[in-house]
Amino acid sequence: MSSRQQTLAGEATMSGVGLHTGNDSTMTIKPAAENTGFVFVRTDLPGNPEVPALVDHVVSLARGTTIAVGDADVHTVEHVLAALVGMGIDNCRIELTNNEPPIGDGSAQPYVDMIKRAGVVEQGASRQELVITDTIRYVDEQRGTEIVALPNPEYRVTVMVDYNNPALGSQHTGLFNLEAEFEKEFAPARTFCFLHEVEMLHEAGLIKGGNLENAIVIIDEDLTAEDLEKTVKKLNISDNALLGTPSAANSQKLRFRNEPARHKLLDMIGDLALVGARITGQVLAARPGHASNIAFARLLREEYKKQRKGPWIRSVDTTTTHFNCQDILRIMPHRYPFLLVDRIIEFDEVNKRILGLKNISFNEPQFMGHFPGRPIFPGVLITEAMAQTGCMLLLAEGMDVSQKLVVFTGMNNVKFRKEVNPGDQLLMDVKLIKYRFNIVQLEARAYVGSTLVAEADLSAAVVDREVK
Repeated sequence: MSSRQQTLAGEATMSGVGLHTGNDSTMTIKPAAENTGFVFVRTDLPGNPEVPALVDHVVSLARGTTIAVGDADVHTVEHVLAALVGMGIDNCRIELTNNEPPIGDGSAQPYVDMIKRAGVVEQGASRQELVITDTIRYVDEQRGTEIVALPNPEYRVTVMVDYNNPALGSQHTGLFNLEAEFEKEFAPARTFCFLHEVEMLHEAGLIKGGNLENAIVIIDEDLTAEDLEKTVKKLNISDNALLGTPSAANSQKLRFRNEPARHKLLDMIGDLALVGARITGQVLAARPGHASNIAFARLLREEYKKQRKGPWIRSVDTTTTHFNCQDILRIMPHRYPFLLVDRIIEFDEVNKRILGLKNISFNEPQFMGHFPGRPIFPGVLITEAMAQTGCMLLLAEGMDVSQKLVVFTGMNNVKFRKEVNPGDQLLMDVKLIKYRFNIVQLEARAYVGSTLVAEADLSAAVVDREVK
């Protein structure tokens, strides 16, 4: 999948009924500018209010995910969002004439078809990514739910469902290549529920637009044909056969043997889209639902915000120079091949903060062996570059560079979040936390553009340049 952001080449429209509200609605998906993300627009309300698809705006999880800003709410957003993620869209405006997208057949396939009709175009900006570097875990012991995110170079999702119900049993499924598998293997999977849930949801005023053309109903009760007929009539469901126990006539066929599990995975992709960034990592989920998906999305959103900490980086003018290469050579003792700072572009003596720049060239010697055929700038050298940048801060503390050296004494909380390659420009954002006696503590982050690629808490000691 492209590393650049993508949007739609044109527009596409569909109309229909909303699953839970039963409201008729027309949905039009439209292109959007870089870094817009997914934005729902209520064109039926005064001022056409916008509702960004972010977990911060989730207001209800009653059998679906509802987001809102003020009085503008949008129900059941997960299927639309899953289709956008699965088809590689990053920026899109979704205009609605009511408060819920048309449900279609209960899967994401109708929305995939819309995206294909509109077409996809690449944009100039790099994708916003959440890179999983450490295990992130969510557990709900009461529901028996566990969701874990693990480091992985690709976005993968594995789901297991087990409702302790013989009508469904235990099912599992996994998506390992979003681009190759989503459209054919997961987009067609339809929403489902048990018959006893249908009765409760019907009494609660939900699923007003639900029928056997847009949902699978699994019979989990031992009913006679007469009882089944009465229940179907009571719920105002068409006379298509229901799926479930052998006592039911299974004339409505499943699209996949494990279609319920596949739809749960589809829901998860849609709910996790509310993180607001592409996920680079593997997600493992046992017995997930919308409530657990959103709780987990909140954890991921916080991690993403942490990775994006320091938004001032995006507005830095990298053409400015505070210290050029010749200045650095006069200050730093390092020389080829170990001088890893090319230029200092910010030097804030008041706040003890510095921003250095390192241009990554393919001609650097480490790429001969790290790695042949796939050059990656070593993480230890990123750490060294941050440390060297931090050393420059000590000028503001009066360090005599002609007499002193700064040597590493420790590294804590080191994380490498994304690989750095030849052609990248590494920005080192370093803050002096403490300088007492001869001990230095630094907080350091490294970016490529506005994407955090590494971070560390560094400590060093100031020693005499000459051994006495």
